[in-house]
Amino acid sequence: MFGQHFLILPIVLPLIAAPLCILLGHRQLAWLLATLVSGLSFVISISLLLAALDQGVLSYAVGGWEAPWGIEVRLDVASAMVLSVVTGISTLVLIYAKASIETEIDTSQHTLFYTAHLLCLTGLSGILSTGDAFNLFVFLEISSLATYTLVSLASDKRSLTAAFRYLVMGTIGATFILIGVGMMYMQTGTLNMLDLADRIAAIGGSRTLNTGLAFILVGVSVKLALFPLHMWLPPAYTHSPSAVSAFLASTATKVAVYVMVRFIFTIYGAEYVFHTMGMDLILLVLAIVAIFKCSFMAMAQSNVKTVLAYSSVAQIGYMILGISLASAAGLMAGLLHVFNHALMKGALFMAVGAVLYRTGSVDIKAFRGLGKKMPLTMAAFVIAGMSIVGVPLTAGFVSKWYLVTAALEQQHWLIAFLILLGSLLAVIYIFRIIEAAYLKKPIESAANKDIKEAPLLMLVPMWILALANIYFGLDTSLSVAAAQSASDWLALSTLSEGGVQ
Repeated sequence: MFGQHFLILPIVLPLIAAPLCILLGHRQLAWLLATLVSGLSFVISISLLLAALDQGVLSYAVGGWEAPWGIEVRLDVASAMVLSVVTGISTLVLIYAKASIETEIDTSQHTLFYTAHLLCLTGLSGILSTGDAFNLFVFLEISSLATYTLVSLASDKRSLTAAFRYLVMGTIGATFILIGVGMMYMQTGTLNMLDLADRIAAIGGSRTLNTGLAFILVGVSVKLALFPLHMWLPPAYTHSPSAVSAFLASTATKVAVYVMVRFIFTIYGAEYVFHTMGMDLILLVLAIVAIFKCSFMAMAQSNVKTVLAYSSVAQIGYMILGISLASAAGLMAGLLHVFNHALMKGALFMAVGAVLYRTGSVDIKAFRGLGKKMPLTMAAFVIAGMSIVGVPLTAGFVSKWYLVTAALEQQHWLIAFLILLGSLLAVIYIFRIIEAAYLKKPIESAANKDIKEAPLLMLVPMWILALANIYFGLDTSLSVAAAQSASDWLALSTLSEGGVQ
């Protein structure tokens, strides 16, 4: 019985620890508590992932009330895989944040930062663990409200405008999701996801369910920043503290992608969404436009955090492209890219944050000559940058290889070509930064002469993610197996290898 309670611990632990960070009133103790709790959540998440790989679905009835009447915490391989990514990245970001926020957040706001971070972790863990559609919305709002706070904490006053824009767009997205969930409840009389799936399948479609699906997909698309509903993301990532950018880029949008996958495959069913409603073509077009439009936007930026922000929207395009292929292979490739992109973008934003810590700027000019002055930081940036491009022996290559393979399995030669072309565009905006660091002379000034390597607490988590990009590019047994198992669970009875049945 005790083992079952592990299912709810990734939600309960950060929820209890969040207010304690404020009550402690000491930033060092708050950092230590937040890091320990996040680390413990990561260990529990890994154990749950291994259990899910071995046993299948894990279920826990809150308060002893069995579903569908009671609230169910439910983990399958897909949710356990993303939960492990979220808690792992959270722990590394908190280690990194101890030094990073010293120059980016006012000292009086440090305990608030750790509280908001843990509340965001609570919400993200809840989204991934709940088996109830309404509670999914509740946890989504918990994480969103904490995220708005995190974005606004930067000393740069533009963070307030970015947080407000994020708040407005996020509220619109949440409203759409709530309306969609309400329509599902109105038609089926239940909120439990498995019960919803059974009743929707029995009904066979209706105008109410179709409208509810449309509202949910639009709302979730706002949350995951799918083009053209992505305009909140670049300013939010650019003007928020570097630790926040690293955390959100690696986790928040990935969890939103999971939410879309959950509604499509678990609740409505892939055949209904893709074949009956024809959403595969819509998502495919939006994904391809996102890849190219936002890659071109990334090339045009001088602020490196903005470059990475637009790159994130483009990479989200790859994830949605995999889902839109409506095949088990495409879904697996999309889920694998969720995992790999968290490693890439976390390392990149951490490297940029280290540059900001030492130079006070993230303009591309500030990177000139840093290859010699900050060799470890820039080496980590290069490794993660190569992974974004999809260079062989990196994690990014693996997921893009599976994406191309999934497209070719369905004879989509043009889509496979576009995936490769999008990777070439990534070469341009990543190489601009590498060129400045290694091939251009630094601007001569007194401040530039004092630039040195980032602190150890920033380098260690950065390099863990950078080396993970290489490790999961060489040994794909764990990541591919988890993504394959997750795809098999989600696609069960709705997808074949070749597409919608």
